[in-house]
Amino acid sequence: MQKHILVVDDEPQIRELLALYLTKNGFHVSTASNSDETMELVRNNPVDVAILDIGLAEEDGLSLLTQLKEEQPHQRVIMLTGLGFVEDVIQEAISKGADGYVNKALPLTELLLAIEGLVEKETSPNQEGEEPEAYGGQSRAA
Repeated sequence: MQKHILVVDDEPQIRELLALYLTKNGFHVSTASNSDETMELVRNNPVDVAILDIGLAEEDGLSLLTQLKEEQPHQRVIMLTGLGFVEDVIQEAISKGADGYVNKALPLTELLLAIEGLVEKETSPNQEGEEPEAYGGQSRAA
């Protein structure tokens, strides 16, 4: 059975690129451009991994992360970061429940590795109080 990945980004080109790449790598992919679309999708179609842009236009990716984790506490999430995001923002995402982050400037294989690492751990999601094993920047989520 294909794993279901949700890509959330306000830039249509990024959503389309990631959806195409992940589909070609064997995943079922849904996309959303904002928090309303995201929450509707996860309520109606559970996803294995959500990929959230930390810098959504007119919205805050961290607020969406909080909302998502409140409704779906065991949801696996990888944050996408653009250039210029500081370590404090990334640490805040991790503290709010993100499993890791990947910089958009890195090769897509880094994102693929991060997703595969989370899908492999799917049978033992983080329990409340446990720190996620976060990777980012130049590595991957696990």
